[in-house]
Amino acid sequence: MTSTAKDATVTLYWLEQSRAHRILWLLEELNIPYELKTFKRGPDKLAPKALKDIYPLGKSPIVTISLPNAESPLVLAESAFIAEYLCDHFGGAHLVPQRFAGANKDGQVGGETKEWLRYRYYMHYTEGSLMPNLVMKVVTNMLRTAPPVFVRGVFSFVASKIEENFLNKNFVDHLDFLENQLRSAPGGGPFLTGQKLTVADIMMSYPVIESMKRIVGVQKGTTKDRYPLLSAYATRLQDCEGYKRAVAKIVSIEGHFEAC
Repeated sequence: MTSTAKDATVTLYWLEQSRAHRILWLLEELNIPYELKTFKRGPDKLAPKALKDIYPLGKSPIVTISLPNAESPLVLAESAFIAEYLCDHFGGAHLVPQRFAGANKDGQVGGETKEWLRYRYYMHYTEGSLMPNLVMKVVTNMLRTAPPVFVRGVFSFVASKIEENFLNKNFVDHLDFLENQLRSAPGGGPFLTGQKLTVADIMMSYPVIESMKRIVGVQKGTTKDRYPLLSAYATRLQDCEGYKRAVAKIVSIEGHFEAC
């Protein structure tokens, strides 16, 4: 007997202050039953070893899909892969733009719609280009606070030089790029891919919200006045009902929610 999505038990392994919240939001948008298991970081700020029992790298998000006739559950890792798989099998067509501009364009090189091209691009840009800068920002912040007090000044100096000579410039380039992408969004936006929310916007939510919260207004040259469209976009994402339901679910379990 062939199993279907209706037979599946979907479980999300969610880690505090991680990118897993995007998958929780996606599950809310898909409106499918799922189980949620939450984990806390240790004193070292790393994921607990318990996550390695589920997936060898012990990272989050992790999604398992159990089917009645399967010997073991399907285990999915990496946010974009999880998001695409869930959309493929659990009714996510409304979160993916139409690929080709018309029947006469099917399968043709260059026949894709602008909305779909942007969707596919941002599914990879978020982790490949934007997130590494935020990760490095976390590292430079740790250099200022983690070392023993008597050498902290040296590490703080190194962190400042990394930010001054590399990181800050990268952030300005990316924020300028995203502001212009919103300005040129198909149909006038208001989302990066056009007029409708897509899974690419959900994937972009974490780095955009955190960039606007932790970078804009803190570093030289990055102000809300300079990025009005990006600032409004970050707010718009947080105002989506699926995002708010995901936050409320975590608050009901953990008592509070903090994205990063």
